[in-house]
Amino acid sequence: MGLPHLDIAGLGTVTGYGWGREELWQGLAAGKSAAVQQPGYQTDGWAAPWAALVPGGGDASDGPSRFQRAMRFAAREAITDAKTRGWQPGRRVGLLHAVVLGEVDLWKDFHITHGGRVSVRDYLALMPSTPISTLMREYDFHGPAMNVGAMCASGNAGLLTAKSWIDTGIVDDVIFVATDISVTPENLRHFVDLGVAVADSDPLQACRPFQEGSRGFIMGEGSVAMVLSQGIPNPYLHVLGGAMSHDAHHVTSIDPELTDITRCFNEALENAGATPDQVRYLNAHGPGTRQCDTAEAAVFDALFPTTAELYSVKPLAGHCQGAASAVEISATALGYDHDLLPAPFNVAAGHPRLLAGPTAPDEGLTVKSSIGMGGHNSAVVLRPPNR
Repeated sequence: MGLPHLDIAGLGTVTGYGWGREELWQGLAAGKSAAVQQPGYQTDGWAAPWAALVPGGGDASDGPSRFQRAMRFAAREAITDAKTRGWQPGRRVGLLHAVVLGEVDLWKDFHITHGGRVSVRDYLALMPSTPISTLMREYDFHGPAMNVGAMCASGNAGLLTAKSWIDTGIVDDVIFVATDISVTPENLRHFVDLGVAVADSDPLQACRPFQEGSRGFIMGEGSVAMVLSQGIPNPYLHVLGGAMSHDAHHVTSIDPELTDITRCFNEALENAGATPDQVRYLNAHGPGTRQCDTAEAAVFDALFPTTAELYSVKPLAGHCQGAASAVEISATALGYDHDLLPAPFNVAAGHPRLLAGPTAPDEGLTVKSSIGMGGHNSAVVLRPPNR
């Protein structure tokens, strides 16, 4: 049986839709992609590519970069939200920041524009400890604070780490933030060259998870914060448990035997004290690439009952890399809160149990899977409150 569940008590988001969880929800519920064409990214003969970039905004006093401003904005929104839902900070509040590529724009300027010569203050702004240190100071939190990274599975990794901290009594509460503001023209180009990202087509046509003709994902950015605790009067979701594994197979390819992905799903259910027949939805990694979609669909078909359905919101929010699973858990949390799971509409023939557009949720658990480049597998088991 699983340990006591963890509550998602508050949410804050910054995505390609804008600054705030209401902007995220309105975009998802409308079935509108956050990606737009980026004229400033025209390089090497490209037309303006499509990407779901976080727009300018935030508080300039939070730092010079969108990364710092988005991280602080999302955290503040989540903390304020949690307090309205009945959360009171315990004595030991920890902070976990899921991040893979931090401060990409500032590091580029440091090396290319400034030749490595900046003020000490500006140099310290580049350090991965700076955003979490300044947030801890702002709220006078004194629990442990650290970064965690597992490529595209970083959001799930951070959530499971937070649960372990609370389950073992290291902290009373965790502020969990996942931030990825890394879609520069150079990074976008390399993902396109890898054959997994699409930049030259309408997002809803190019990225079709679990459907025929999908060409890959549209890149996105985001920062998502969650206040995690236990015994909250009005949480968004209960996190029952989860698991992670590693293929130890290849730097980009999934092990075709699917041994460790399958093990990860099974161990996630065991850790959560759940059984496959209790699962109603798979909020899939679903990037729209043939390799990942085929692997996830195979595991889904093998493990879960015929009543279970799956969906992916990557055509809508974009693939937010290190923040992807946190953005996608937020979609499920807001979906249950509004009694509408924000699945995108289908545009082609696909998996027979793929949700086709926004859907009123049925009874049962949701499994959120996330597969990170290099062999990272992860799954968390979620239950809406009062269901």
